[in-house]
Amino acid sequence: MPLLDRPGGSLRYEVTTLTPPWRQDPPTILFHHGVGITADTWLEWLPILADRYRLVRFDMRGFGRSTVPGPGFAWSLDLLAEDALAVARAAGAERFHFVGESLGGTLGLHLAIHHPAGLRSITVCSASHRGGAINRVRQWRAFIEREGMEAWSAMMMPHRLDPDRVPADLYRWFQREQAKSSADSVLDLADLLIGTDLTPALGAITVPALLLAPDSSPFVPLEIGLEIHAGIPRSEIQIFRGVRHAIVCSHARQCAGALRDFLARRALD
Repeated sequence: MPLLDRPGGSLRYEVTTLTPPWRQDPPTILFHHGVGITADTWLEWLPILADRYRLVRFDMRGFGRSTVPGPGFAWSLDLLAEDALAVARAAGAERFHFVGESLGGTLGLHLAIHHPAGLRSITVCSASHRGGAINRVRQWRAFIEREGMEAWSAMMMPHRLDPDRVPADLYRWFQREQAKSSADSVLDLADLLIGTDLTPALGAITVPALLLAPDSSPFVPLEIGLEIHAGIPRSEIQIFRGVRHAIVCSHARQCAGALRDFLARRALD
C-alpha cells in the first residue's frame, strides 16, 4: 500500500483498478471508514464496482496502518477532510465519488458542505449529522478506562453486527480489528462527533447524495437518516430493515449494488 505523508503523520492507501483498458478515465470512488475499524471493511464492495470505477481505500488517521496520534491530538473535521482530499489527489483524482460510514459518513456531509467542487457524489452510511443524537457513545470513555479495549470491542460487537446473520469468521475479524484500535483515537473522535451539528447547512448541499440507513442501529436511530434525507435536496435513501450499525460490512454487496444503481440512475458514472 502506498504511503502518503501528511502534517502530523502518514496515511496508508490502496488503489484498485480492474476496469478494462477500453474504459478510459473511469471515475474514482474514495471510501472512508468509521471509528474502530480499517479500510479492509470495504473489501466485499470491490467486486461489485471494480469493472466501472477506480476504487481508493485508506486507513484514516488514528487507525490501522496509518499514523496513530497520541493523547491530546487536535482532531477536527477540517483535518479529516484535508486527509481525504489529499488521498484522492495522490491517487490521481481531482473529483471523486465519496463513500463514508459512521464518522466517515458525517465527514462526507462536511465535504459536501465545504468542498463540493471535488465531489461527484456522496454516499452516507449509518451516519449522523448531529453527533449529540448518537446513542451510547458518551459511555465509552468510562468503560474503556475501566475495562480496556478488548472488553470494549466485545461489548460493541452485538451493536455492530448480528452474530446470527453474519459469518462467524467475519464477526471474529471485526472484533479483533476493533480491539486493536487506539483508545485515544476512539475516544477523541467520539468527542469530536458529539460536538458536531451540520443541521443548518444540509439544505445547501447540492452534491448528489445517497443515504444507506439501517433501521436497527443502536447508535444512529433511523430518524436521523430520515432527517438527513429531508434536509438534502434530491437526496435518495435506502433503508435496511432489521440491520444493525455496520451495514457496510454485514450487507457489503447489497450496499455496493445500491451505490452502483444510484450512480447509473443519476447518470453519474
